[in-house]
Amino acid sequence: MSAEQNLLGQNYFSVGQMRVDLWNQLKTSTKALANHRYNGSSEAELMTQIRSNIEHLRIIEQYFSFPGIFRLEKITQGIDRGEYKVNADTISELTRMLVSEAYRSTPDNIDDFPEGGEMEVSKPLGQHTPKNSHSHYFEVLLVEDMPLEEKIDLKRRTHDMQVEEDKFFYDLIIVPTFQDALIALRLNSNIQAVVIRYAPAFASANINSILHPFLKNVLRHQYAHINEADLGPLLGAIAKRFRTELDIYYVTDTSLSHLKDSTLNLFRRIFYRREDVQEMHLAIIRGIRERYEAPFYAALTAYSRKPIGVFHAMPISRGNSVFKSHWIRSFGDFYGRNMFLAESSSTTGGLDSLLQPTGSLKQAQLMASRAYGSRRTFFVTNGTSTANKIVLQALVQPGDLVLVDRDCHKSHHYGLVLSGAFPVYLDSYPIQTYSMYGAVPLSHIKDKLLTLKAAGRLDKVKMLLLTNCTFDGLVYNVRRVMEEILAIKPDMIFLWDEAWFAFATFSYTYKQRTAMYSASRLYDKYKTEAYRKEYEAHMASLAPGEIPRMPNPDEVKIRVYSTHSTHKTLSSFRQGSMIHIWDEEFGKGVSDSFHEAYMTHTSTSPNYQILASLDIGRRQVQFEGYELVEKSLEMAMVLRAKISDHPLLSKYFSVLTIKDFIPDEYRSSGLEEYYSGKGGWNRLEEAWAFDEFVLDPTKITLSVGTAGIDGDTFKNKYLMDQFNIQINKTSRNTVLFMTNIGTTRGSVAYLINCLLQIAHQVEEQVRSLNNRELEIRGKKIKSLIEDVPPLPDFSRFHSSFQAVPGVPGGDIRQAYFLSYDESRTEYIPLKDCLQVLQDGGELVSSNFVIPYPPGFPVLVPGQVVSEAILEFLLALDVKEIHGYREELGLKVFKQSALNRQKTISAMSMKKN
Repeated sequence: MSAEQNLLGQNYFSVGQMRVDLWNQLKTSTKALANHRYNGSSEAELMTQIRSNIEHLRIIEQYFSFPGIFRLEKITQGIDRGEYKVNADTISELTRMLVSEAYRSTPDNIDDFPEGGEMEVSKPLGQHTPKNSHSHYFEVLLVEDMPLEEKIDLKRRTHDMQVEEDKFFYDLIIVPTFQDALIALRLNSNIQAVVIRYAPAFASANINSILHPFLKNVLRHQYAHINEADLGPLLGAIAKRFRTELDIYYVTDTSLSHLKDSTLNLFRRIFYRREDVQEMHLAIIRGIRERYEAPFYAALTAYSRKPIGVFHAMPISRGNSVFKSHWIRSFGDFYGRNMFLAESSSTTGGLDSLLQPTGSLKQAQLMASRAYGSRRTFFVTNGTSTANKIVLQALVQPGDLVLVDRDCHKSHHYGLVLSGAFPVYLDSYPIQTYSMYGAVPLSHIKDKLLTLKAAGRLDKVKMLLLTNCTFDGLVYNVRRVMEEILAIKPDMIFLWDEAWFAFATFSYTYKQRTAMYSASRLYDKYKTEAYRKEYEAHMASLAPGEIPRMPNPDEVKIRVYSTHSTHKTLSSFRQGSMIHIWDEEFGKGVSDSFHEAYMTHTSTSPNYQILASLDIGRRQVQFEGYELVEKSLEMAMVLRAKISDHPLLSKYFSVLTIKDFIPDEYRSSGLEEYYSGKGGWNRLEEAWAFDEFVLDPTKITLSVGTAGIDGDTFKNKYLMDQFNIQINKTSRNTVLFMTNIGTTRGSVAYLINCLLQIAHQVEEQVRSLNNRELEIRGKKIKSLIEDVPPLPDFSRFHSSFQAVPGVPGGDIRQAYFLSYDESRTEYIPLKDCLQVLQDGGELVSSNFVIPYPPGFPVLVPGQVVSEAILEFLLALDVKEIHGYREELGLKVFKQSALNRQKTISAMSMKKN
């Protein structure tokens, strides 16, 4: 790898950024050459730059159809002939179409082939029209080493088969080796199908190039020692794991009787070398068409076009009560007629019932299950708060123990109240400087579990419930957590709250830390003979009394649930959520209780618009989820770099790094930041593969304390009031920005511009201050950055509400409903509570107390109020605290109620 290539690769986070820049540089240079404007350089120097850009692009473009390697060769030939003006115009148009993605709606642009040793274009660029107004263009990767003439012939034949009436059009990308195929899948998000020749060569000639920094996932796969005949199926398996949504096909000469079952099961279809190419073409189109289906969305749109007489509920159906109104017609004008035409309380006409689906909704949920890698998927129309309660009520019973992170979403706490399970609260490590919590260390979870085991309570432990990723972007090593917990309790049920992580399924780096992907991999792993041998060796290596880290393959059960707020990070209407299940015991008794819980919490009048959006959103992520997630990640990285590199922005604001969020002991990779002005980009793959916790780059936490502004003021007074920028979360001295699949370069540029304007305002304010005002400002900054209130851990449940005296676990349900009797509670002003404790008194919360931010319960019913919790509440300067009214004070149980409850609990324990 040359020094120039290495430097070029390190200067970019993604190949997409580098590729566009190279084409833009080529456009600028060829225009300058054509117009004899050298800007201080000689013609020879400009020509050297042009040829350097072309050489860099030659490495990249072989993995893309447009502009592609053929067009690049034509450009090279034109430059060699001195056709500078024609080339400059061609490059300008190619660059415009690449950046705007216009080529994806003009499929005729794909038929650029070499003729007679030179490149010709079948039509002038820019004069192409779409096949039809709803055409969809994609690319197919063919892995086979073949001569140029054969490539051209195959591309022509597949093009000729694509008819005007069809809505799907594609071009072939033909690469010769195993590694080239993985590179193409990594770089080209528009690939939707892969066709593998049975014995590809392994090594690529492009590894030692400008692509090297971007290929960590590719380089991890070293299979040069494997027989070439086995590389085809192996490539298919890796491609399917890397991008699950793709259709994978196999072309082989191996007789059917010699094909392994694993090979037959892996590929969508297997072709033989002599079979007509038309069969392959038809199979590819059929695969795309099946994924494109959105059964419930299609049923709803068909229903909306029917002439229907409405003699059932919902006057708003068909829009009659709105558009004929003299007073609310503007409501209909705002939303449009289709919204009302699709409104119905009917479950006929193909619309199906959410509570007992048999048609289009059932099919939509099956397709979502395949997309997200679950065994079962259920749609939820009233948010993940309800999804969480459904899962808890379905799986745990009164008296079961649930290990749960204390700072999880409040819906889990309320779900525990409803189910009657006893929570064993887990403490996340604190991030004191920024008034937020991190995540729960695995060692802490295991300690709680072993404590319960020592107390003879392990059999009562039913579930581990964790938030992944957290609101602030902390992500667990899901597979490691489940493996080491299953080593202690092999039938543990896991509920991963992935409300903010639905998008992660569609990125290979992210996917490895999702619940469904991890469950599937562990299930496959534990069934192998290799794992059994590894387990036996592990057990033999343990010292007496040492805790195993690997589960027993004869006892382990994979029982994993995840809940997604689909609407938070993917395309869905508000409250659109999903429950994903990978539970090998689901059919053995869980199914009935799950459906009962689903019936309990699901409306009999679900919103069809939300259901349709979940269905059509699934279509989107199966076709462009990989592309959109990669772009949102790129936007996040660009934003981080812009803020860090700008002298004025970095003077008052700083993007918190991995090191700010995750202590050293949880980062075996040693990665501290994704980007620095001095070092450039750091790759994230190793950290995401091995570290206990990682930071989701799309969650960008900006420290604003140095500007002398608290998070709430920055959100409301500056971002919202001045620039109409909406964000969700703040802390005492930070604000949280998130990129998602809807984030554009324009929106990132606007945010940076707004931050610059705010920084200029702060700069002007500082310049106008006198010495005394500067001193006051300095104290405020110190207060925001250094004098932050200490974050309290969960104290303990009062003895009246402990499941078993001295053992983790509390009866939160009993405390919750005990507070309904007003005679058993009292209010004590917050400032007086500390004195009560200092005088030797005891306070026990009778309800949830939830400050916003941070947005999780500081106190739960039955919890003892500690001095640390009171000091935290007294130091808080947030305006919104659920469960606490300043004019009344803290609501606590009277001592008489606690004494009575203690007696009842003691009698109950004695009876049991």
